[in-house]
Amino acid sequence: MYHPFKTFLLPCLLSLFFCSSCHQNNHQDLSPSKKKYSVYILGKDGKEYLLETDSLNSGSLRPEEKGALLDGEVMDRDVIVHKGYYYHLSRKKASFEKYKLNGSTLTLLAAMPLKDFSIENFNWVSKDTLLLTGLNKSDYTQVKYILVNTDKMLKVSAGDINIPRPSGKFTSVSIGFAELRKDKMLLGYTYNEQLSSSNYSTSDTTYVSVIKYPEMRLIKTDKDTRSTSPGGTNTIQSYSFNDEQGNYYFMSCPGIALGNRPELPTGIFRINAGQETIDKSYFFDISGSIIQNHAYGIWYLGHHKAIIRSERKDLFKGLSDHYSTAHFEFYVIDLIKKDIKKLALPLDKGTRRECVIVKDNIAFIAVNSTLNGNYIWLYNISDGTLKKGLQLAGDTDFIMRADKLN
Repeated sequence: MYHPFKTFLLPCLLSLFFCSSCHQNNHQDLSPSKKKYSVYILGKDGKEYLLETDSLNSGSLRPEEKGALLDGEVMDRDVIVHKGYYYHLSRKKASFEKYKLNGSTLTLLAAMPLKDFSIENFNWVSKDTLLLTGLNKSDYTQVKYILVNTDKMLKVSAGDINIPRPSGKFTSVSIGFAELRKDKMLLGYTYNEQLSSSNYSTSDTTYVSVIKYPEMRLIKTDKDTRSTSPGGTNTIQSYSFNDEQGNYYFMSCPGIALGNRPELPTGIFRINAGQETIDKSYFFDISGSIIQNHAYGIWYLGHHKAIIRSERKDLFKGLSDHYSTAHFEFYVIDLIKKDIKKLALPLDKGTRRECVIVKDNIAFIAVNSTLNGNYIWLYNISDGTLKKGLQLAGDTDFIMRADKLN
């Protein structure tokens, strides 16, 4: 069955792979990588690479020289990067796997079976405890969870979460965020309607359920119709964060690339610290602002400011060229004042990407420019200046994601 959040928008992400650099070695070094950052590259002719570096500030890297060429049946960009390791659900093997990068080789360290599960969101409960929330792979109607000890790669607990299954015209559910707060989990989601084999729509309602943790028992559900499609799969892109006071912000994504309800606004919601329901007095209408477009992805800078990545609907024709056409712009927004400032960056391409790293006073922004090449740009949060940093050259077509590795 088709599910909107499980469909990647470029066919070569799924099929055009010719070489594998993933190996399992019974005598491998189990220690984590010591590098600071990892970069996931979609190369030309559908090749994919993973590489690591200690600096994003300057220089140039060619993934075919410095990275590992990946096997598309083993790895793709919905990878969880954490403390020197990589975690990924192999759909073909129904196996949750742990890797590390050794030079030009991606090495499988451990694996555990994980059947009938599609990851929607993840949370690190502790250094070595990972909570996966997702859906049954067979029809995406049952919300499920898995708690994993990633040191031993063993299942701690697993089961269903009793969120109501889709009914009536709705055929699947999509989880947009899962936020842990002590003995509660806030689960944001909506329902999807299958329109055809390749098209879908979404309910006009955002749902936020309070789940008792770790029992995973449904307590209550809040609803909001100011926008829909709250968040998205956070192995692909970031859609939420907590500020310094513990207020939780999340972005809705009703644009054609996620919720497919473009008549509704992209907006930012807030759940206040100590609360379990959406703040009905707060809504940052992105589509109704000077941006006048939909956005996907939000990254917190601190002090109530964040970066969002917004599409330019005048520059693409539809979903068919949404990924390949450079039309995305980056904006710095003030969540309290609702001020908006466009960053003087080249137009970016690639529909959904994990493309911003915030460290100290710098936001490292990965930009795929058709005219200017693929660079990590450095945005100084204090003074607002921008400069070019590391170039991803050679076989690089897209920078798919950039992560803190340590």
